[in-house]
Amino acid sequence: MTRTDIHTHLVPVPAADVLAAAGLRAAGGRLAAGEHIIGPPSLYAPERLVEWLARAGLERALVSVPPPLYRQHLAREQAERWVRALNDGLRELTRAHQALVPLAYLPLEHPDLALAELGRLGETSVGFTASAGGRSVSLADDRLAPLWDGLVALDAPLVLHPGASPDERLEELYLGNLLGNPVETGLAAAQLLLGGVLERHPRLRVALVHCGGVLPAVLGRYQRGLDTDRPGVPRRDADLRGEAARLWVDCLAHDAGALDLAVDVVGEEHLLVGSDWPFPMGTDDPLALLAHRGPGVADRVAADNAAAFLGAAAGREEA
Repeated sequence: MTRTDIHTHLVPVPAADVLAAAGLRAAGGRLAAGEHIIGPPSLYAPERLVEWLARAGLERALVSVPPPLYRQHLAREQAERWVRALNDGLRELTRAHQALVPLAYLPLEHPDLALAELGRLGETSVGFTASAGGRSVSLADDRLAPLWDGLVALDAPLVLHPGASPDERLEELYLGNLLGNPVETGLAAAQLLLGGVLERHPRLRVALVHCGGVLPAVLGRYQRGLDTDRPGVPRRDADLRGEAARLWVDCLAHDAGALDLAVDVVGEEHLLVGSDWPFPMGTDDPLALLAHRGPGVADRVAADNAAAFLGAAAGREEA
């Protein structure tokens, strides 16, 4: 089995006119939004990711673009051009490196465009990624039902990564990342669970990065809201803990107790390796985050669990 990190990032650099239409520009081989340079230099260097995998004891990385490239504010026509360039660019950037497997980005703020991109790339993609929260429509929105059906038909997994929180209070103290990211993931999980998405699509495979965000801590509260018929909660008599066990999470909790709490929710068989390479909020040694779980766990999580998460779609990597 191939030991796999499901949570790494790279950035392609599209043509100047495509960047400009998305509100970005090239700056010395990197991208900039205004005066802000996006990410460290390694984010643009696939060979550095390959080198890091070897040092980390891993053989494969699922690669996605980071949230600054989601550009969720774009109108549909602009978004279509941007997303196509983004996904084609990521494929080209990783093409020469067998260890790097690109995840195509699906713009959930435009459900019809997300479905079109799934149709364009689905037969050749190992998996997909999308924004949890941010400006995505609710994951319980009926307009996304065809997308969930399409992912199930392809037997392809979806990695949800938090988008930028719209809460302006989080602009201080780096809270947009420290608190906003796990909350946006918890929001997406609530939409999947309370909105009945996982009940209607039981074979849908969804991974939540950052060890599920706040979901493990608030799952009981979600269930209590359902059990007491809180206003706006449409479901009755559902076992949210049972449904949450269908989700997958990576190991990037930065705290052994938090990781163990997430495992209590999804089960150790739905735990995955995730590093968030090359960002400072990630880890240089993701396997070490699993050491306290006991001997052999890290290898099982990195290899066996990753293979189960990828499912039949993994065969498209070798085609």
